[in-house]
Amino acid sequence: MQSELGPSQDGFWDRVAAEGAPLVEPDPDDPAHRLVTFVHRDDPDDPCDGVLALVHTVTDKDRHAGDLTPHLMERRPGGWSLTYRLRADHRASYQLYPVHGTVPGTARADWLRVLDGARPDPLAHGPRLPARDGRHPSSVLALPDAPAQPYAERRDGVPRGRTVAAEVDGRRVDVHLPAGHRADGGPYPVLVLLDGEMWGEVLSVGDTLDNLVADGAVPPAVALLVHTMGPGRPDDLSCNPGFVDFLADRLLPWASAGYGTALTPDRTVIAGQSAGGLTAAFAAFRRPERFGGALSQSGSFWWPDGTEFDAGSEWLTRQFATGERRAARFYLEVGLQEWMLLPQNRHLRDVLVARGYDVEYREFNGGHDYACWRGGLADGLAHLLGAPRGGDRTGRQTAARA
Repeated sequence: MQSELGPSQDGFWDRVAAEGAPLVEPDPDDPAHRLVTFVHRDDPDDPCDGVLALVHTVTDKDRHAGDLTPHLMERRPGGWSLTYRLRADHRASYQLYPVHGTVPGTARADWLRVLDGARPDPLAHGPRLPARDGRHPSSVLALPDAPAQPYAERRDGVPRGRTVAAEVDGRRVDVHLPAGHRADGGPYPVLVLLDGEMWGEVLSVGDTLDNLVADGAVPPAVALLVHTMGPGRPDDLSCNPGFVDFLADRLLPWASAGYGTALTPDRTVIAGQSAGGLTAAFAAFRRPERFGGALSQSGSFWWPDGTEFDAGSEWLTRQFATGERRAARFYLEVGLQEWMLLPQNRHLRDVLVARGYDVEYREFNGGHDYACWRGGLADGLAHLLGAPRGGDRTGRQTAARA
């Protein structure tokens, strides 16, 4: 991962100030890659003994292997630097962690302290990715060939919708209404988006939805941002029939009565990431008469881990393989850096395609990362809620270069 090649010394910090960090240079041996140099300038008021680069999922992989040394910057005049060789379509959020004293360990408690103290790159020029739970934002690396994300950031001149807070059976649900919404103006397509407290309060997904509508990529739709990041998350988002039935039998009729949303499966999409991606696919399996579209990003299709059921792992994939075919459509995406999820997502894709499901499958060069998911969510909604495309869409799939 780390390259021995580095930038020249002449005018180095002037170049960083002008271009912003990290520095991106061609790989002289391969035009499909770039040499990406992360830097940290010395702070005379807060000297450090080293700097750890936290490149989302890339650093995590070595942390899981018990060795963070590949991600420690090297001393250079005036500061620190570290060069990676990355494919030109890589996208990742990242932070920097100044080390004081010894290098942090890789145990969970040590890693949590690192995550609590890591900061965005002060030399980066681009927008930052917000965080929650009191942690600091991240900077975002997007190399030249990374997929475009035209809907992720707030735009000027776009008609703005509004978000209202609500509660359904004791569960917080934020409702994003499109610009010009009227309760009697429907039926509106509806998106059920899990981990709604992250998407709404932190990532401002309403801006993405407003941009999609303004560009005509999706019709005006109502989004139900369901809060699922509390203590009950592991139970709610593990193929839980009771939770999915709550969404189908309580939440959707409630939204229809109050906000004029459709109750037909072809105009209803459920979306989630990680365990939420697993749950989105399960909802389409369990209640296809309600959820006609499932948008899964980096779905945890390994579930369970082999200890909870005698039947072993990948339970949901086996249900799709052996159960009656459902009338549901799928948009699946997963990161090429997600070494613990990529094989299982490919397996589910293969099963769905073999069973004749309508599947759009994509692989992006990134990790388990909201910096990637923001763009994929918009693409998935445009695919599942946008204008119908001609021709047979059954079993379609696309993928990034392997």
